[in-house]
Amino acid sequence: MHRYTRADVLRILHITAQQLAQWQKASLVAAGDTFSFFDLLQIRKIRDLRAKRVRAAAIRQSLEAMQKQVAGMENPLIEAGAFAAGSRVAFRHDGHALEPTSGQFVMDFEPHATRQLAAKPQPIAEATDTAHEWFARGVAMEDDPASQTEAVLAYYRVLEIDPKHAPAHINLGTIFYNQRDFKQAEAHYRAAIEADPRYALAHFDLGNVLDETGRAAEAVEAYKTAILLAPTYADAHYNLALAYERIRQPRKALLHWRTYLKLDSQGPWATHARHQIQKILRGDVLKVVYRGRQ
Repeated sequence: MHRYTRADVLRILHITAQQLAQWQKASLVAAGDTFSFFDLLQIRKIRDLRAKRVRAAAIRQSLEAMQKQVAGMENPLIEAGAFAAGSRVAFRHDGHALEPTSGQFVMDFEPHATRQLAAKPQPIAEATDTAHEWFARGVAMEDDPASQTEAVLAYYRVLEIDPKHAPAHINLGTIFYNQRDFKQAEAHYRAAIEADPRYALAHFDLGNVLDETGRAAEAVEAYKTAILLAPTYADAHYNLALAYERIRQPRKALLHWRTYLKLDSQGPWATHARHQIQKILRGDVLKVVYRGRQ
């Protein structure tokens, strides 16, 4: 993989040596004097956020919060679309814009691509590049709604180099899911699971496709696997509770509504979870009273 010197980074990204040193000191950028293409993408994101007056400490807090929100996500600046939301950082993930430190969904005023993507466009081979670099390019392109097709090309190039690259399958699946091409999305999520059976996010995303396409019982199993791999995965508990309600198993749903509230008592969906708990408990009381009168 090609490495860039410190001087290269300063020249390419138009930043100062002092800025780069400060970001390294704040642990936003890896220490060292040479950098990968992946590092350049991260530094560019930090540069753009700082230009919008987001403090380095706030960026660090947002990164840590996002890693807790999404199991298996190592670097949200690269794996999710990051943008400034006031003094904080928000991330585009799974079709939503989330400010992770507060757990609140936010309005995303960036334009989104609406055109449908080809199921499998032909990528342009570039033999000197690695799967890692193509993946980073795909993430960078995906952040720009006008470059969605190019992002798909980049991810397919990753899979040509490394067919078992689970994150590329995940990102392709999410692009197709957002385009409502559920067949392609499911295929990529299943491929991610085959490549890495312990990837909790892949099981969660598969559950979303199964639920969206009316297979709630299958979705339950996918969400249960995600939770087995990541017991504190709040979104998986929430979606599993919904799926149990769809297959008319409210008492099992109750367990996961309660678990969700333990993990996220102040998040945007906590009110709905509390409402569902009360609804299920009221229903159980009525059943007990009715049986007692027979």
